[in-house]
Amino acid sequence: MEQAAYSAPTRRTAAVQQKTSNPTLITETAPIATSSHGGRAKCLQRLVRLDLPVPRTVALSFAQVHDIAAGKLPDMAELLGHFGEQPLLCVRPSSEDPDWGGPGAVLNVGMNDALYVDMCDRIGVEAATSLYIRFVQGYSTHVARLDPDMFDELPMTGREALQQALSAYEDETEEPFPQDPAVQLSGVLRSMARAWEGTTARLLRQAKGAPADAGLGLVVQEMAIGLGKGECGSGVIQLVSSATGLPKITGRYRSQSQGREALRKEGQSIYLAKDPRGPSLEELAPEAFAQLIECTKLMRRKLREEMQTEFTIENGQVHVLDGVRINRSSRAAVRIAVSLADDKVIPPEEAILRVEPRALNEMLHRQVDPDAERVVIARGIAASPGAASGKIVFSAAAAQASAARDEACVLIRRETTPEDIRGMHAAVAVVTERGGVTSHAAVIGRGLGLPCVVGASDLVFNVKRKCVTTPDGRTFREGDQITVDGTNGQVLDGAAPLLEAAQDDAFQTLMTWADAFRDIGVRANADTPADAKQARDFKAEGIGLCRTEHMFFEADRLTVMREMIFASRSADRRAALDQLLPMQKADFLELFRIMQGHPVCIRLFDPPLHEFLPNTRDGMRSLAESLDRPLSEVTHRVEELAEHNPMLGMRGVRLGITMPEIYDMQARAIFEATLEASREGALVVPEIMIPLVSAKREVELVKTRVETVAAEVRTATGRDFDYRLGVMVETPRAALRAGEIAPHAAFLSFGTNDLTQMTYGLSRDDAGRFMKEYVQQGVFVEDPFHRLDADGVGELLQMGASRGREARKDLVLSICGEHGGNPESIAFCRKAGFDYVSCSPFRVPVARLAAAQLCVRDKLGETD
Repeated sequence: MEQAAYSAPTRRTAAVQQKTSNPTLITETAPIATSSHGGRAKCLQRLVRLDLPVPRTVALSFAQVHDIAAGKLPDMAELLGHFGEQPLLCVRPSSEDPDWGGPGAVLNVGMNDALYVDMCDRIGVEAATSLYIRFVQGYSTHVARLDPDMFDELPMTGREALQQALSAYEDETEEPFPQDPAVQLSGVLRSMARAWEGTTARLLRQAKGAPADAGLGLVVQEMAIGLGKGECGSGVIQLVSSATGLPKITGRYRSQSQGREALRKEGQSIYLAKDPRGPSLEELAPEAFAQLIECTKLMRRKLREEMQTEFTIENGQVHVLDGVRINRSSRAAVRIAVSLADDKVIPPEEAILRVEPRALNEMLHRQVDPDAERVVIARGIAASPGAASGKIVFSAAAAQASAARDEACVLIRRETTPEDIRGMHAAVAVVTERGGVTSHAAVIGRGLGLPCVVGASDLVFNVKRKCVTTPDGRTFREGDQITVDGTNGQVLDGAAPLLEAAQDDAFQTLMTWADAFRDIGVRANADTPADAKQARDFKAEGIGLCRTEHMFFEADRLTVMREMIFASRSADRRAALDQLLPMQKADFLELFRIMQGHPVCIRLFDPPLHEFLPNTRDGMRSLAESLDRPLSEVTHRVEELAEHNPMLGMRGVRLGITMPEIYDMQARAIFEATLEASREGALVVPEIMIPLVSAKREVELVKTRVETVAAEVRTATGRDFDYRLGVMVETPRAALRAGEIAPHAAFLSFGTNDLTQMTYGLSRDDAGRFMKEYVQQGVFVEDPFHRLDADGVGELLQMGASRGREARKDLVLSICGEHGGNPESIAFCRKAGFDYVSCSPFRVPVARLAAAQLCVRDKLGETD
């Protein structure tokens, strides 16, 4: 070679002035820890302890890498002394958490003219030339920060290509390519250290949940070349599928390759185990294949985890370069944890801790294939997980018509109301322009297991023309196909490929273990027989909230409900409600049958009456015809019931006191259904909940009416029954005056949706417009409708719980807002001494697992 060994000082060695402490050779007893050297360094030490064929490796700590970024390098002569006279090395990042990322690995450090000559004799000219070219390109890009495009026009192989690469480097930097391994390694270490501490890298890490001062370690490892004579190459191997967690030898191998080249789509990678689709490593090098299987099995057993082995084969000899915890889907995570416990590798308690509760959402719903191409047309709040594809419709009626034709449809609305529930039942997914995680669409969507994206405010709605316009100007009309990804809060163009939900034997086993450990009850919010059945399938311990108003929007009931609203006298209202009585009784009877003796908590009628009336001229005219009343009378009644702030107006217990006939009818329906269900099977003890209470006297008035109805039913039937009357605490005053209210109630159930709304003075339907910016700017740590505000709303819960229990020792405490399915909120409730949480049916498994994990951590002495 014309290029001489390079030893003269350059500006690249100017920083080699100050030195830091010496790196650590990874041995069985070396002082290596994940918290100081990173996960990769610690894993390599474990592999060394297992006596696996790991190339010699030196680890640099977080502190040392920080010093390197500041220009204080370790003693390079001593570092290189671990690797002999002609070192050939690779440098890899070692962060505390692999998900935090890090700079890319740099291979073949130490390659220079002298070593090139020697390598030509040892492994052949072609392999040696390839090594040198790769290093020149890598060093130029990562260390010298040259444009990688400068190598695009150069030939990729042969001595001429190498010479041109070296010349290109010299032309760009105005100095020869460095020949001293110490200079090369110094440059690589400094480049990787500074890349980690750069502003862009820091922001990316923080977006992944890393602390701002997260450290980076580096490992310097002797190269196992993977090129040359005999069978040489590199690859990765694992023993289970990352998608399913089922046993399956997966990975790829590529002859004459380095690093993770085998995973690239281009090239001649082959299978590992014998496969009818093509050649395999098992056929090409059976002894090496068998050794890799044994190494990976040993890692699973001793490291107590399913691992991916990164390896190199050099002239038939296996080198284990790294062991990495395999990537896994939610389904695979559950099966892997259960399999490890079944094989006695880990105890069941640890298996429970290894599955992220929220990940269960992905198992319980269909998901967009992660490998599929996504054409995102809108983003919003991920309100209800899962994915579905269908044709756009803009009304509940259109959704029902589509379902009647057996066509999947996606209901798009500015925001949903109780009138839209029939359309939501008919649709496969919902998108709304407005709303947050506790808006009507979000709550009902989660209850139905319906994929839902709310707050998609970047869509421009034109309801009259039945179309929406995306930010880039595209228009989607009724009948166009879209996909809703409620897990990620995205709306996609077209029908994306979907993966089916999976509740396999591993899932059931994990949940059985979870139930054995948890010490707080989990119920479901369920309004319909379908909801209740889903809740039972997910092993809910009862219904913690049944919203009875949803039962009145069916077509045959809505007309009767409107007749009641237009009645001016108590007797007339009672006559109308008598028509609804058998319908309500049938609703409750079906719920009691499905729950098979488990508790059912029924919330008495809550919404303002205006929700049952039309708000358009055509709707009012149609109502006038159906009720045989003048249009003027209908219009007057609609205007009379209008409120400036209906959510704080005539609703809940206020309606029950001013129009007591409604609660009388519901109580009678509950008691009659109770007697009939108890005759059929298990004894039923219904729970009746009074909504929106803020004063003791409200409870006294309703309680008196309910007791009167109960006495009437007992007298008429000659049979006795039990029931429990409680209060839904959703106003701040109810929480503050819980000591006065508790003596009149068997339970207090905190409705954290409304309680959060009233405590903050925020509309849960409108807060989504600015909540993201509030969280980003640190006004709120998290959306308080998504995660229970432990400081403000939480203090009200604690005060209410404490004052209530002081007044009544046997008082049952629970929450039934959407926070009930949130792991952090469950932790709060458990510490506060609550008896159970209640959440949407599809969040029940999440709550069961989260509650179990809290108990296990307490048992193990771990802190949050």
